[in-house]
Amino acid sequence: MDSEDDMHDANDLESLDDDFYSGETAMGSDDGDADYDFVDNESDGSEDITSHRQQQNYTILSEAGIRQHQEEDINRVSTVLSISRSAAFILLRYYNWSVSKVHDEWFADEENVRKAIGLLENPVEMLNARELTCGICFENYPRNNMSAAACGHHFCGACWRGYISTSISDGPGCLMLRCPDPSCGAAAGEDMINVLATDEDKKKYSRYFLRSYIEDNRKTKWCPAPGCEFAVEFVMGSGSYDVCCNCSYNFCWNCTEEAHRPVDCGTVAKWILKNSAESENMNWILANSKPCPKCKRPIEKNQGCMHITCTPPCKFEFCWLCLGAWSEHGERTGGFYACNRYEAAKQEGVYDESERRREMAKNSLERYTHYYERWATNQSSRQKALADLHSMQTEKLEKLSDRQSQPESQLKFIIEAWLQIVECRRVLKWTYAYGFYLPEHEHAKRQFFEYLQGEAESGLERLHQCAEKELQVYLDAETPMKEFNDFRTKLAGLTSVTRNYFENLVRALETGLNDVGSTNSQATCSKTSSSKTLGGKSKSGKIKAAGTSSRSGGPNRSLDESNLWSCDQCTYANPRSTNTCQMCEHRRIMFHDAGKNVFLIASYVEC
Repeated sequence: MDSEDDMHDANDLESLDDDFYSGETAMGSDDGDADYDFVDNESDGSEDITSHRQQQNYTILSEAGIRQHQEEDINRVSTVLSISRSAAFILLRYYNWSVSKVHDEWFADEENVRKAIGLLENPVEMLNARELTCGICFENYPRNNMSAAACGHHFCGACWRGYISTSISDGPGCLMLRCPDPSCGAAAGEDMINVLATDEDKKKYSRYFLRSYIEDNRKTKWCPAPGCEFAVEFVMGSGSYDVCCNCSYNFCWNCTEEAHRPVDCGTVAKWILKNSAESENMNWILANSKPCPKCKRPIEKNQGCMHITCTPPCKFEFCWLCLGAWSEHGERTGGFYACNRYEAAKQEGVYDESERRREMAKNSLERYTHYYERWATNQSSRQKALADLHSMQTEKLEKLSDRQSQPESQLKFIIEAWLQIVECRRVLKWTYAYGFYLPEHEHAKRQFFEYLQGEAESGLERLHQCAEKELQVYLDAETPMKEFNDFRTKLAGLTSVTRNYFENLVRALETGLNDVGSTNSQATCSKTSSSKTLGGKSKSGKIKAAGTSSRSGGPNRSLDESNLWSCDQCTYANPRSTNTCQMCEHRRIMFHDAGKNVFLIASYVEC
């Protein structure tokens, strides 16, 4: 059971309403300003978080960097295999720029590799004659006007240029150019292109040559941002797929969509398809319209009586409720605003199936609209935050430096806050796609997810308001304000705790909220709850204070607010008469906060 030290630790928490999103940073203050008074990260896992932030498992490549990597690979293969630079390029291109694959295949079966790529071991010289006949145009030319690949099949300069130009115009296939002779498969490499091609064709070939290194190489990709010419070299199997290009665009390496943690690529693909698919249009039509009984065109009724007239050329008049001909309706059937036939038929179950389908479509549409609107709203907020960040970097930071007599190097905490806001808006946006595909039957997991999402929104709004509205006071000030240092501490503190919370939230969602059990069976209680992972630390790991607050109604509350208490582990609402969660068997204990004159709840797990 719990020790007296644990109880004292819980009583020392004086600012519980701000502890919910502190990540794994302990917070405390004797003067009541616990929001922004920080101690060093000494909790378990803080070093992992720092290393996670600093870890970068990719390299951004400019055009010069791409060419340098390309030349290094070509020179390495050329040196090890003792072949020409042109032959090394053909080999690397054939094996998708994998140096190790080239070495493995070459030393396993050199003869077969040479045959596959058209690389002759013993080149054939052209015939030693004064004049030779071109194998394409069949004209005679002096020997020095003829050219041949390693196979010795000679063709005139004009025919070679035409052949090369046509191949380059056809696309990147020109990088694996072969001898023009239909019966020959000898490779015609880069050295022949440089000698025989026109300047314009050389530029095109050089561009294909560069692109090949990125597009054929499984370790590299182009940044998908419009107009960006940077490429990314990625270290596979080394953590997150998130990449931030030098153009400031964030994207997922795996699917090249915008960065979407904590949602997996499959869910993102389904969500994007759903947003663009016609299925939602059909759902809307099914939920909000009925087909004309005669011509079957869908009709929307948004006001008026039940007497409907279809548009020309149909012009059929019918009752909206029962879809019967209006000529059979009148006062005897209920008048213009009711239909006795419909009510009677409905009671007999005639309309059960169609009404059920319409109701299901309406519910599905409403649910999708709920998540999509919030997804889109956070996307808009992120775009606005990006614009504000740009404005801060280009204009306002200099102005603030002048107004508050602070060097710009001392104001970087504001830029960090805005960068964090942009990132958190992105994460929060994708949590709505995550929530949409969360299985409906996992009620405990859904409740816990919605609670965590609400806490994330609350914390982000506080940071956003501080960086946007509270900063404006100091931008408008005519003279330096002594409160600016307090503002610096506050904004830096909010940035830190919000970052911690969102990093932990992302990790929790990526693991599928595994700490929360299914509602169909009693969940087994883990020693480290999800709330503890996302919230502050306790010294023993057994007691977790739960006096947090949330706009969406957090699971922990004072006892005088309700006849129920919500479990800190799974958010299940339990009656006040029990001290053990009926869902996950998490225990709660109560202790009195004399300063606030309320009873606070803390939950713990028996070891």
